[in-house]
Amino acid sequence: MTEAWRYGGNQVRLWRTEAGKSREELGAESNYDAETVKSMELGRRRPTMQLLRAADQMFGAAGKLLAVAEYMKPEPFPKRSEEFMAAEAECVAFNNYEPLLIPGLLQSQEYMEALMGDSSPPVDAETIAERVGRRLTRQEAMERRIKTVYSFIIGEAAMRTEVGGKEVMRRQLHHLLKLSGLRNVFIQILPTGRACGAALRGPLVLMETPDHQLWAWADGQKTTAMYSHRDKVSSLTQTHGMIRMNALGAAESAEFIKRLAEEL
Repeated sequence: MTEAWRYGGNQVRLWRTEAGKSREELGAESNYDAETVKSMELGRRRPTMQLLRAADQMFGAAGKLLAVAEYMKPEPFPKRSEEFMAAEAECVAFNNYEPLLIPGLLQSQEYMEALMGDSSPPVDAETIAERVGRRLTRQEAMERRIKTVYSFIIGEAAMRTEVGGKEVMRRQLHHLLKLSGLRNVFIQILPTGRACGAALRGPLVLMETPDHQLWAWADGQKTTAMYSHRDKVSSLTQTHGMIRMNALGAAESAEFIKRLAEEL
């Protein structure tokens, strides 16, 4: 819940009250139930453009409620991710290990939508669309930046977790094969039987900056951190190296992905 959400929701409530309308009436007009309208008015949920558009027209606000939307746009990325995104956008080498999910830069749009749509707490369709759009933009940047090397190691468990169902996952696997054909993208699979202890500690990213500094990013359920200190980066680099030694080569990995796709 944010101040902007509370402000926007309160504006809707004030206009609705002034117009003598109920939450049920606004809900019928905007295709939400009364409880959802209440959550938006109280700022527990972000008032959507769908609600603001219906309220603006219903209460004759002449665009005043629509203008509120500009102040409720989400940040492009959560605060904890801004530093990571800035580094990703300019790095000359990007090395990503993901044990349980397909890495974001390799996800198909269907996979993204299924994954984000199953988030907890739930988010509305508008927010999902915004997040998917930003991730697709990052993926497009990867495809354009042919001088930046992108290396991915994906745990077998991520390949077998059917996010979105069998058909979505089958197309996701074919999407991986397509991206592995790019000159600057290298994909390796870490089979379950080869996973060392270090591989069980969670995802990590190593990045080399244009001035050849090394940064490391470690991600957890509720905590993420970017490291530049030499000792910490060295430790995570060794962990990544150990994981890579146990992973299949690029050609073997492509065959592995093909077999999994055929099994679905």
